[in-house]
Amino acid sequence: MTEAVRNYLIVTASYWGFTLVDGALRMLVLLHFFQLGYSPFTLAFLFLLYEFAGIVANLAGGWLATRFGIPRMLAVGQALQIGGLLMLSALDPSWTAAVSVAWVVAAQGIAGLAKDFTKTASKSAIKATSAEGSGQLFKWVAWFTGSKNAMKGIGFFAGGLLLQAAGFKVALWLMAGLLAVIFIAGLALLPRQLGKAKSSKSMRELFAKSRGINLLAAARVFLFGARDVWFVVGLPVFLYANGWRFIEVGGFLAAWTICYGGVQAFAPSLVTRSADGLSREVPAARLWSALLVAVPLALALLLQLETLWRPDLIVAAGLALFGLPFAVNSSLHSYLILAYAGSEKAAEDVGFYYAANAMGRLFGIMLSGALYQVGGMTACLIGSAVMLALCWLITLLLPTRNDAPLGAGQHA
Repeated sequence: MTEAVRNYLIVTASYWGFTLVDGALRMLVLLHFFQLGYSPFTLAFLFLLYEFAGIVANLAGGWLATRFGIPRMLAVGQALQIGGLLMLSALDPSWTAAVSVAWVVAAQGIAGLAKDFTKTASKSAIKATSAEGSGQLFKWVAWFTGSKNAMKGIGFFAGGLLLQAAGFKVALWLMAGLLAVIFIAGLALLPRQLGKAKSSKSMRELFAKSRGINLLAAARVFLFGARDVWFVVGLPVFLYANGWRFIEVGGFLAAWTICYGGVQAFAPSLVTRSADGLSREVPAARLWSALLVAVPLALALLLQLETLWRPDLIVAAGLALFGLPFAVNSSLHSYLILAYAGSEKAAEDVGFYYAANAMGRLFGIMLSGALYQVGGMTACLIGSAVMLALCWLITLLLPTRNDAPLGAGQHA
């Protein structure tokens, strides 16, 4: 086993553990506070700071990982998550609702910083360890991203199970203990210089990305906003309003996330590869984006039929159909950012890109509640279709040649 493969496996295993805990935490918070009587819209509010913190964490995390090395940023993310879990465990049931919400939002903000510090460092590590051309890079990115999302889905199940078996506080302690083990292992096993390079010296330099990275980041905003505009608030509330129990809603979303991760890992076999890593991959991103627009648009039209049988099952089936092109799109985008990124400051490029990802999720969550309030599930689906159309239009402008300096993992 080469050192590059060894480091890739260590980073992947570390991120699996972190993602398992992150998925469990989301389900733990949703179920626990739903049981306490919080409305779905208040539950969505609990995650707004989580997503906003992700924008800051990705920008800062990319710069810090370049300056101090990837292993240190992984450790920072894991330590922050441990702190956020312990902070949540200190929640006192005797506090007022306002104080409790503020406390949870603050803890979720810490968790948001932790998640995106860890994600930026982990995905940058793939660029730093992949040295056998774009073919290996796409496969490693697809497997990493797909397996990560499958672990997140498993985490949804684990969160519900831990809440049922151990209770809210003990579950948080167990999750913090698992992360502590991962934290120690990462510091002991990864080379400290991994991903370390000369960082940007000014904000202008930090944001002065290549045309490909800027356009891909803009497309990412609308891609993930289009998912969360109906997935985060609209879909759970719609299914619950149509007679689904909360555990059924959570189980369905968990199963969808696991299958979605599996498709992401399988994505390289669905895309024709090119020697330069871009000339066929970029047109593929355009094609899959165009296909994706049709799904929420068709669902919105179906919901207008007064004689429609079981609209909840139709929407659930639509989400399953939505998962295939969305997973391939997401996997392609995750590969393209590393293909466009310069090897010297890959962590900064990745951080900038995933800040756009977090911004898209933030807008999606905000619009999900607002659109559902105004026009129900149909409004959420139309909003999703509009965002996906914008994503597709931006991908038409993506360059099929890379102007960034060639480096590890960037040449065929």
